[in-house]
Amino acid sequence: MREASIARSQAYAPYSNFSVGCALLLENGVVIRGNNQENAAYPSGLCAERVAIFAAGANYPGVAMVKMAITAGPVGSKFDKPVPPCGACRQSMVEYESRQEKSIELFFMGAVGKVARSRSLSDLLPLIFDNKYL
Repeated sequence: MREASIARSQAYAPYSNFSVGCALLLENGVVIRGNNQENAAYPSGLCAERVAIFAAGANYPGVAMVKMAITAGPVGSKFDKPVPPCGACRQSMVEYESRQEKSIELFFMGAVGKVARSRSLSDLLPLIFDNKYL
């Protein structure tokens, strides 16, 4: 969660004032950080989770993603409710779980407080859309 907090502190969220940080542990021990990157043209920004997983996929192809930690909340607040990934991020992460044939353990929290845990993205997105439908 420490690495995710560092990533969150570097988020670019001038429009929503809601910062998200993510830390992704790879099977080889490398930690990839991601944070939300907003844009005045709203759909052009990207969530912290996808920043991290796409960076891992681009720079460490074939290395499994093992664990992900996420921390999020309004900038400057003590928001204490665990913040799960959005639907688009869940779908993107499920793609990598399916591709690597290994679960990605997920830990998520607000700015402070309780940490929630999921053993697999399929726990958060039980009716997944994957390559079996194509």
